[in-house]
Amino acid sequence: MKNVLNNIFKPKVCRQMPKGDADFDKLGFALKTEIHAVFGRSLAIRALDSGSDNSAEIELNNLSNPYYDIERFGISFVASPRHADILIVTGAVSQNMAIAVRKTFDAMPSPKLVIALGDDACGSSIVCGGYGVLGGVDKILPVDLKIPGDPPEPIQIITALLGLMRSLGKK
Repeated sequence: MKNVLNNIFKPKVCRQMPKGDADFDKLGFALKTEIHAVFGRSLAIRALDSGSDNSAEIELNNLSNPYYDIERFGISFVASPRHADILIVTGAVSQNMAIAVRKTFDAMPSPKLVIALGDDACGSSIVCGGYGVLGGVDKILPVDLKIPGDPPEPIQIITALLGLMRSLGKK
């Protein structure tokens, strides 16, 4: 009973969490500068799962959590493809999702960019040879950037986005 009361009334002791990752912050603020130079506003991303194992989606969702907080860099995830600048596709495109992927791409306003996120979407995973799978996203859409990994980490995603924005700024 004494342990229960101690747990309730005594001050809690926990490990101090880091306030952020310096490398991630440095990349993020550089990305923010590039986004404003290319678009003149914030960047809207529509994420689309075309048949994945959800590992890439978890890493994408991690970008929105309080630790990474990607919105402070001018990047937001949108629910509608009509508001999106970039379509991020995760997972190998299955036969059943091919039409939905194409319709999502067609609903986006121009100019539109497509990113294949993860080994499945890049067409280099073990599921890409299956009977119900078309393959990577590049089989049905023009892909501007491939981010391999199973799954790619948030710092890899933000580094790849920075590279894409820099290449768009030079055009």
